[in-house]
Amino acid sequence: MSSSQLAYLSNNLVYSSLFVFTLSFFLFAIETAWSVRADRENGVFDRARTEKFARIAIALMTLAFLLLFGGVLARALSAHRVPWGNMYEFSITGALAFTGAYLVALRKYNLRWLGLPISIAVLLVLGTAITLLYRPSAPLVPALKSTWLVVHVSAAIISGGVFLLANTIAATYLIIERMESRGGRNAWAKRLPTLETLDQLSYRLVAFVFPLWTFAIIAGAIWAESAWGRYWGWDPKETWAFITWVAYAAYLHARVTAGWKGKKAAWLCLLAGSTFLFNYVYVNVWGTGRHTYSGL
Repeated sequence: MSSSQLAYLSNNLVYSSLFVFTLSFFLFAIETAWSVRADRENGVFDRARTEKFARIAIALMTLAFLLLFGGVLARALSAHRVPWGNMYEFSITGALAFTGAYLVALRKYNLRWLGLPISIAVLLVLGTAITLLYRPSAPLVPALKSTWLVVHVSAAIISGGVFLLANTIAATYLIIERMESRGGRNAWAKRLPTLETLDQLSYRLVAFVFPLWTFAIIAGAIWAESAWGRYWGWDPKETWAFITWVAYAAYLHARVTAGWKGKKAAWLCLLAGSTFLFNYVYVNVWGTGRHTYSGL
């Protein structure tokens, strides 16, 4: 295939994945709604009636992941480089990493209940990428032509996907904790794990991926020295990447040393995640500096 054909193929695969993610979202929504209805009718939360919908929703999300993977791969082949040269490419790859982190965690933990918020988040990212951030496939700007692009950006994307999954679970913890403090869970929330399970899972995900985020920052510093002759320059993106590192380091320190758990730990996890999202959205789109490659 020619480069232009591969670029069109990439676009079609990304659009197809968006469509399949939408189907998955509707099935997750139906599963949740019918489970709540069964609870109101019978007084017992009945997941058996919705098991089929949940399995199909997960299968569709897996199919959407594979389609999106194909779209990212075709984009790379069309440009003859890794597909991380602008915000559109970073966004579709980030959505891929976020979905992949969920599907991998799903094999070990009972996280089917997260399917609805995960599908909503992915639809928002892909929808924004297609409508607002899209840029035609093109060669890299000179500053990005380095093997360090693969090392640094891939580590950052994987870390971001796992961080966002941990933040989604931390937000769920806060919602359920508020319900229980007011007398009990709503019908739809009865299916969710205990607060202790949510708390531990969020912590384990952050602890697992934090070393990779540390490596991403170190790799970026080495790349900066090679490209610009200095390891660190307090560029806005560098600064916020460091702030994210400090915030998640504080979260892990508070849990391990100070014994923070539950509500306080969840809020600190969300604060750390907000610094990552600020870096991803605001600094990339409206910020200035040597790291601004959004193409907007």
